[in-house]
Amino acid sequence: MTEEAGARPKQKKSWLPFLSTSPSREDSATEGRTGPPKWNMGILNDRQTIEVPGSVLLLATDHNEPLGLRNAPARTSHSSIPVGIPLPEPEVDERKKTSDGKIILDPQPEDSANDPLNWPAWRRDSALLSLGMFCMIGGGMTPILAAGFTEVAHDFGVAVHDVSLTTGLYMMGMGLGSVVFSPTAILWGKRPVYLFGSILFIATSVWCALSPNFTSLVLARILQGVAVSPVECLPSATIAEIFFLHERAFRIGIYTLLLLGGKNLVPLVSAAIINRLGWRWVFWIVTMIVGFCAILLFLFVPETFWDRMPQGKKKSRGNSRPGMFRRYSSKTNTAKVTPGTTAPTTEAPAGSGAPAVTPPTASSPEPTTRKQARVGFAPDLEGDEKMDEKPAEASGSAPAVTGTPTEPSASASSDMPAKPDPVAEKPATTPSRDAPERREYFPEHDSESQSIASSQRVMGEPQAYTSAMRAMPPKTFAQQLRPFHGRLNKDKWHKVAMRPLILLSYPAVLWSSIVYSCSVGWLIVISESVAVIFMEGHYEFNALQTGLVYISPFIGGILGTAVAGKVSDIIVKAMARRNGGLYEPEFRLVMAIPVAISTVIGLMGFGWSAQVGDHWIVPTAFFGIVSFGCSLGSTTSITFCVDSYRQYAGEALVTLNFSKNIFHGLVFSLFVTGWLSADGPKIVYIWIGVIQLILLLATIPMYIYGKRARMWTVRKNFMERF
Repeated sequence: MTEEAGARPKQKKSWLPFLSTSPSREDSATEGRTGPPKWNMGILNDRQTIEVPGSVLLLATDHNEPLGLRNAPARTSHSSIPVGIPLPEPEVDERKKTSDGKIILDPQPEDSANDPLNWPAWRRDSALLSLGMFCMIGGGMTPILAAGFTEVAHDFGVAVHDVSLTTGLYMMGMGLGSVVFSPTAILWGKRPVYLFGSILFIATSVWCALSPNFTSLVLARILQGVAVSPVECLPSATIAEIFFLHERAFRIGIYTLLLLGGKNLVPLVSAAIINRLGWRWVFWIVTMIVGFCAILLFLFVPETFWDRMPQGKKKSRGNSRPGMFRRYSSKTNTAKVTPGTTAPTTEAPAGSGAPAVTPPTASSPEPTTRKQARVGFAPDLEGDEKMDEKPAEASGSAPAVTGTPTEPSASASSDMPAKPDPVAEKPATTPSRDAPERREYFPEHDSESQSIASSQRVMGEPQAYTSAMRAMPPKTFAQQLRPFHGRLNKDKWHKVAMRPLILLSYPAVLWSSIVYSCSVGWLIVISESVAVIFMEGHYEFNALQTGLVYISPFIGGILGTAVAGKVSDIIVKAMARRNGGLYEPEFRLVMAIPVAISTVIGLMGFGWSAQVGDHWIVPTAFFGIVSFGCSLGSTTSITFCVDSYRQYAGEALVTLNFSKNIFHGLVFSLFVTGWLSADGPKIVYIWIGVIQLILLLATIPMYIYGKRARMWTVRKNFMERF
């Protein structure tokens, strides 16, 4: 054995040592440290700890352990999407299950009939379909005039490339609207936002139909974008609030299909209307349909907010570890210590890797502030029989919550052997100076908590809306029609509105914003040039024929959406298995390879074939290839972003949509059609393909340094310092 170990250094050295799943001997000898390995699957580990928020240790097919919870910063405001952290399994399993007893309900519904999770199935599904129909019409409004650019230009006496401003400025309105409506929905509820948006949608559609000049049409389109913006940032949160975890995949699929169908089929229908009745009738028909949708929203989409913060329950005495289906919200707890006495030292649960926690004595330093609060595993306090009734009196720290509306780690854990990484079992880091001051306890409750740390929670005040709903008898159908229920929490509006913009300083979110913007933006660029290429160019299509071109991206988008999740999960499973069961969000970035191949080939092929006058099916097929690749890109960017920062999933979705609408949709609409008329589609789309390739090359440093970047943002804690 000794000879074998001595001979091993003489073996041929791998030319790619960073792809190894164990630390290289050369690195260990050089650095002389016993910390985490430098490389894992080509990803640079943090120099101090392997417990980085976002990483997940896959222990079994139905069990995983998120790492880095004790390092994750506590939230200081609410989110539009329910978030949470793992919940320990109680000694006596009293959790509610489905009627057949096979599935544990997640999140756990309360006993109140007013809890949205207790609504009848028809009530929840009717809310989904009503909202989905509204989203389908709203999603298709971006390129709705694509087949009528020439007619609009002729009516108002402007150049065709100027008409593209009706699309670009519409997207600007969507970007600004998402920043306004998202915090408004968090503070005052989603129902008034949906209803107001639908009314404004109707008004602006009438304005577009009656526009006397081009300037009026552009202004109407800007406000129309503001009205439609809730369809991008709020429906996913509504679905998370009214459906259990095991029900969401199918419902999310329905919502995605309706949204995708709207983006590709609405322009086709509008082309038929333009060809027969003219472009103004498009907006008259939209007005009628949106009016019907507004009635459905009023009748079948009540307020879905419900505060799921734990309510003063007796703590579980179990010592089990958290699991995928057992998640919960954390809250600060202070051991009661009388002056002059010494607080006992509390040992952390065995195997948790957490340092011992010593409750503060009377002479302890100042308590941890809200901005210093962290999420961590709770010690098993022997003498603690119930939660502290007034935690804010002894600590200014906020309740810490982290989580995600989706569970990418769950899908990645399928068929995964229970083989934890030995490195992950080591203690993460030396406790910081603030560690003894962290006073955390974890009541039994589900992770899908809508209410998270905020100034309201720090002051120990209950949520008035939910508390009143718990005490009320079941609301009748007529009572649920009330459009407004008052303010739901006391967060500051400007703070909630700025949080999505602060996320742009996080490298993973910035990369996701770039890829998502390009993935959706290139389809908008092509839609703006469809009229120039197919109606004014070699093909001489009419409006209806131009609209039929959108069948190709519709098929490509459906295939891309179906393939993206499946292929990504297969890759993640294989890489996590190779990595000893440790899942890293950076594994998702491997999908950038097929994204780059399909989008670059599709963009260049579309422009080249249109320039040389190939048969119309050739550029149309390349349009579908671009849509396929863009669907891969959008899915990859969203999953990577949410996996990296689960506690900020709600803000991240707003950040992605804002970036897509402002930084790409608006900017390119200002010059791309003019550029197309001047240089031709071949030059334009070759350069666009080059831009896409250069931007996707940023995936390489993102993959290598992504884990360190995640830990860097945790240490800087930009979000909670704001």
